[in-house]
Amino acid sequence: MGTQQLETVPEPKYWHLKTVLTEALDSEFSVGEILPNERDLAARFGVARATLRQALEQLELEGRLQRRRGVGTTVAPPRVGVAVGSEQPAWPGGPEDAWQPVDCELAVPPASVAAALETAADEPVHIVRRTRMTHGQPVAAELLHIPQSSVPDLSGIDAPSGAARARAVLRELQRLELEGHDNAVELGSARADDAKELDRLPGAPVLIVTTRYLAEGRTAALSVATYRADTCRLTFGDSGTVEIHQDPQRRAS
Repeated sequence: MGTQQLETVPEPKYWHLKTVLTEALDSEFSVGEILPNERDLAARFGVARATLRQALEQLELEGRLQRRRGVGTTVAPPRVGVAVGSEQPAWPGGPEDAWQPVDCELAVPPASVAAALETAADEPVHIVRRTRMTHGQPVAAELLHIPQSSVPDLSGIDAPSGAARARAVLRELQRLELEGHDNAVELGSARADDAKELDRLPGAPVLIVTTRYLAEGRTAALSVATYRADTCRLTFGDSGTVEIHQDPQRRAS
């Protein structure tokens, strides 16, 4: 990477620096290679470290770089395609499900989840935690919220805690007739627990996919899945339909 002085560039410094770094990643670095530290990079390009961090953060968001605990910033491999949803709706835990159950607890969900499930604010629900792997790498973590009314006969099932309990809840959920499901995707930042599970740093960019499962005219389960934005390219059903909802009260910052 040649030294660049960016003082006279009319566009934002970090954006121009991102373009320069992108060219260098394509020509000088290989997948998995560790980049020089921030101090050396900032000196090389004649920019403040804050400007450099903005450029690196943008490249991480675009999937070109990865920040790894105890390693540093490395060149990311190409994103892998991860299927989200299908034309034929199916309950979580079915034979084609790529998720692995981890554990299950009965707990009060966040207020937004309770509102979506139409449960009382202080009413506990079953929270199933699951993970998804691709090529041996963790790519997503999920919290699946299931009201007790969706699995009314669960108390009669002899299931211990942990993954066995999670599988029992999913089996009972499948007794309902699934009427359909819908997905919503938004960009977010990794919470501490998700970051640890996905081998990311807290605050790293993630894709959050919220799925409502409908049965008996209501939301019978709600999934909040967190995908690594640096490694995942989400794909949807055969129709490829994407709905865009504009809220005039929200403005991009």
